[in-house]
Amino acid sequence: MNIWTICRRELSSYFRSPIAYGVMGFFALVSGYFFYAAVVFFVQRSLETAMMGQSAPMNVDEWVVRNVLSNVSVVCLFLIPMMTMRLFAEEKRSGTIELLLTSPLHNLEIILGKWLAAVILYASLLGLSLINMLTLYAYGTPDWRPMMVGYLGLLLQGGCLLAIGTFVSTCTKNQFVAGVASFAVCLLLWVLDWVSAFDQSVISKMLSYLSVVSHFESFARGVIDSKDVIYYVSMIVLGLFLTARSMESLRWRA
Repeated sequence: MNIWTICRRELSSYFRSPIAYGVMGFFALVSGYFFYAAVVFFVQRSLETAMMGQSAPMNVDEWVVRNVLSNVSVVCLFLIPMMTMRLFAEEKRSGTIELLLTSPLHNLEIILGKWLAAVILYASLLGLSLINMLTLYAYGTPDWRPMMVGYLGLLLQGGCLLAIGTFVSTCTKNQFVAGVASFAVCLLLWVLDWVSAFDQSVISKMLSYLSVVSHFESFARGVIDSKDVIYYVSMIVLGLFLTARSMESLRWRA
């Protein structure tokens, strides 16, 4: 009950400010453009294939769904820091962090409530792109299972980055600094797999494994791999654990 109370409080603060509306509007515009571009490209290639006499139909899941989901994950990389930058930084700036620290609430309840609110907002963004995907069923019969697996991967990936952003937000009282630092850390986790393109050493393979992108590839193909699920869950737990340790230090100083 305490977690849900914190979550509702944080969600209401999102929608009392322009953050939620700006993020959702920007995401709807960009994801809608990616969906439109993917569908137009798919239709053009299908017509070209038919005119060349090739009988094998093109796969809408591969040409539209997978491409759109991959592009959506990139867009969310830029939006996630905007969702997490105010979670604790704003509390510290306004002085309400002392009220939370001296309240009978446990640190884990506060952290989970705030993180869950960010996850719900993030899931709402994914729901906007899902509306675009559903229009495919009006003109064809794409397989819904790879699509849902892809969205599960996006949700796990987002939860991982949101947990990291929540930890970063506890380290400063400046929202702008929290947002920039969160984006820097998320971007680093995003590009770690680039090392494997020119180096195949053990260290490069370890760095590639830590990349959030390499673990999303199987979800984009519609495959649930246990190692990818374990990675995302482990990163979520690590991010929330670091947040709890940071909160504990704040409580001692308060």
